[in-house]
Amino acid sequence: MVLVHVVGIGLDGVAGLTEPVRHLVEKATLLVGSERHLGYFPNHQAERLVIGDLNLVIRDIRKRLSSEQPDSVEENIAPDFSSPVSPPAQIVVLVSGDPLFFGLGRLLLEELPADKLIFHPHLSSVQLAFNRLKVPWQDARVISAHGRSVDELLEALRQGVEKIAVLTDGTHNPSAIARLLLSLDLPSSYELWVCENLGGANERVQGWPTLDPAELARLHQQHFEPLNVVVLLRRPNFAHGQVDVKSLPIMGLPDHTFVSFNDRPGLMTKREVRILVLGELALQPAQTIWDVGAGTGSVSIEMARLCQTSQIYAIEKTAAGTTLIEQNCRRLGVTNVVSINGTAPEILYRLPAPDRIFIGGTGGQLRQILGVCGGQLKAGGVMVLALATLEHLNDALIWVNERMRRERDWSHRLLQVQLSRSVPIGGQLTRLSPLNPVTIVTVSRR
Repeated sequence: MVLVHVVGIGLDGVAGLTEPVRHLVEKATLLVGSERHLGYFPNHQAERLVIGDLNLVIRDIRKRLSSEQPDSVEENIAPDFSSPVSPPAQIVVLVSGDPLFFGLGRLLLEELPADKLIFHPHLSSVQLAFNRLKVPWQDARVISAHGRSVDELLEALRQGVEKIAVLTDGTHNPSAIARLLLSLDLPSSYELWVCENLGGANERVQGWPTLDPAELARLHQQHFEPLNVVVLLRRPNFAHGQVDVKSLPIMGLPDHTFVSFNDRPGLMTKREVRILVLGELALQPAQTIWDVGAGTGSVSIEMARLCQTSQIYAIEKTAAGTTLIEQNCRRLGVTNVVSINGTAPEILYRLPAPDRIFIGGTGGQLRQILGVCGGQLKAGGVMVLALATLEHLNDALIWVNERMRRERDWSHRLLQVQLSRSVPIGGQLTRLSPLNPVTIVTVSRR
């Protein structure tokens, strides 16, 4: 029976194959592979088929499989022992690394009978990369940007995935990925590693622990071998350096200014939304302000820097969040934020009546929180909510409408926010990548 053996091979060539696999390749009657892979067997006597047009290659293999002579026993034909018996044809397809890991194996399974295919994997480039870096990788996210968009990479970076391996191509090369990383204003920072020619004699591994425009310019001038893997490793919170407070804008701090949750680094009110929220709050000096569900404290800190004579109470139910708020206040030199570890609405009764309220998180208690906030908000006060789901928006509108029916001194308005940030794609192209939509509800009391 004719079989197709799909053999993974590394940059160390024949030396990296096990003895059984090497013997199997030696017996091949047809060798299929790229020029580089076939070059590892210069003296092989088999027929050679260079992979150019993949459709033509698959058609050729399929034809060879279909022309296999039927078994004489199954056909009830007596075998002719007088004729010399030729050895069965054996097709070997040479591929890089693991054939079923972003490799040719998937396509072969789609186009050829599975019972005709036998896979012999080699070490994958991603496996080698993490081992060179001495980083366990069972929890890594592997993303192929080879001939694909970078949407999956964008999502992984915004989610703050801890370990990311990127399979690159000529367009989405290491410098393009570094430029993308630097453009995103992520709450997490990443180390960038470029692993080239893994397993080969000219293997090279380089790392950039931090990226800034100067480092990006130097990286952009480097030549990287086509066979490379980019590994992105999220830096822990304690790796955040000191902040040059004098260089920061008065309002609209970049997201990466704030230390965020290790397990949920994207969980903060984004810069563009913060700016809108600050405008809707209509802040004045010497006010008492509540930030309910403060998270990392990003909104509290923005309010505190704008209104240094005001007192901001940042209420956060998680101890980790409270710690982050205090850490961010210290890093940014803010002294008029009181970090409170407690659950709303119960904790709110202990606070002084507010002039302004921002609600960024509710823990599923939105209506109850609105009830307390509505009762405590001073006359002339403003309450702003940033809502990400339709269900929470519905709950908020029900509460507002009920309040307005009972008391004439309440009013509200809605602001639907749908923003996109520019991100570089490949060479010098740019596209717009949307942020999650948010509805800002502003409730005022005369």
